[in-house]
Amino acid sequence: MLFVIIFIVTFASGFLFTWWAAAIIAFVATFYAGRTPGQSFWSGFSAVALVWGIHALLKSVPNDHILASRVATMVHLPNWIYLLIVTMIIGGLLGGMSALSGLLVKRAFTEV
Repeated sequence: MLFVIIFIVTFASGFLFTWWAAAIIAFVATFYAGRTPGQSFWSGFSAVALVWGIHALLKSVPNDHILASRVATMVHLPNWIYLLIVTMIIGGLLGGMSALSGLLVKRAFTEV
């Protein structure tokens, strides 16, 4: 359930807000619906990574990956697909750490 909440809200906000909105969404969603540290981290990681991958493809497919290929060459990656994977890993780490932080803040306030 947490994955679905983070995925839907992050996907919708990706068209309106900046990249760091995913961190706030993962934090708040886990603050309210998080149960365990593992579930929180992996839900945030997978949801945000998937959203960032989809958004990157939505921007890259219409121009036949020209810009993504040039950026991949600039950062010494062999192909635009590797750039997509790196983007997804960075987004996943952002979402996972934010979600885990939301759960830990929740525990800090409720277990006192």
